[in-house]
Amino acid sequence: MNQTIQQVLIQKLLAMADDELILAHRNSEWIGHGPILEEDIALANIAQDELGHANIWYGLVESFTGVEPDEMVFFRDTADFLNVQLVELSRGDWAFTMLRQYLFDAYELLLLDKLQHSSYRPLAEACAKIRNEEIYHLRHTSNWIKRLGLGTEESNQRTQAALDELWPYAQQLFVLLPGESVLVEEKIVPDLAALHEDWLERVRPFLTAANLTIPTNQTPPTSRNEHTPHLTNLLSDMQKVARLNREAVW
Repeated sequence: MNQTIQQVLIQKLLAMADDELILAHRNSEWIGHGPILEEDIALANIAQDELGHANIWYGLVESFTGVEPDEMVFFRDTADFLNVQLVELSRGDWAFTMLRQYLFDAYELLLLDKLQHSSYRPLAEACAKIRNEEIYHLRHTSNWIKRLGLGTEESNQRTQAALDELWPYAQQLFVLLPGESVLVEEKIVPDLAALHEDWLERVRPFLTAANLTIPTNQTPPTSRNEHTPHLTNLLSDMQKVARLNREAVW
């Protein structure tokens, strides 16, 4: 693998890891606040899974750079993170959380299906290991979207409001990183334009069947280097203990 491809792959892996990490943190904010005890535990488990996936992607970055995952998580600043804005938005209500998780899960399962055939074997092998967890995640959030969309007038209105806000943010999942086309050419990652079409074919009829209206606004944020103040606040909370003493051993 030449140096150019390697550098782009590192950025892609970081972006995947950051998506998982930040979404896991947002979901963890529901611990002790879920609508029912069973769901409190279920979402905590999903958050733990996402954190584990992030650790796998950070581990692949470490294999190239020698930088440990804890260093990447706790000692990078906001501008250095490559997650989409979708995952950094504040927790919101239950409909917002479930709708965001559904949109991300649908994307991630399709991505993992493609990445299992990546020409970069460590990536393909990692995807094969975690895909089953994502099947569960998508099944779980799909059930909630049906329940909320087809439930009461209030639950439908809350879910529609969440969809109206989150839909354009979700489109950023399919925006190429600078230089990512070379990874597509090398069959390391799939073509995001084709993946986007597959995603739309999956989520549009599902959301419509849940009595939800697909928003017309599909303009995504332009860059993974641009973030909302929500991420700065999240990182301040997540990193503050580690930054008290960089040399501490826990």
